[in-house]
Amino acid sequence: MPVYAINQDRRVATRLFELADSPLFVAEGIFAAEIVEECRHRGLLAGAYALRRPRGATFLRRLARDLAEQRKGPGVLLRRGLTLLRAEPAVLRRQTGLGAEAARGRDVLRRVAGLLAAGHPQAR
Repeated sequence: MPVYAINQDRRVATRLFELADSPLFVAEGIFAAEIVEECRHRGLLAGAYALRRPRGATFLRRLARDLAEQRKGPGVLLRRGLTLLRAEPAVLRRQTGLGAEAARGRDVLRRVAGLLAAGHPQAR
């Protein structure tokens, strides 16, 4: 299955994605929702989720991580974090618009475990 990805230079790239004999695959990240429609079309979609987390907690975790890794100066990281905090509702709307369901992390883990336990067709 071809997968379209946007790299750091904001260019679209196409790569072949092989599932081999894997019972399930998990696509994660901000661009994962981009492949929902194609996976559904090919009968590969068991579920598509966009993580819904408390925005403040996400902001603090991201800031702590970036400060610890010294990615940029503290002022830049704070401004960037605030920008991402404000943009998060729009990102979630976009992902759900592409077919992902907004869900909390523990709910996603429970649903995936249920698919595996039930022997879902995509889990074989």
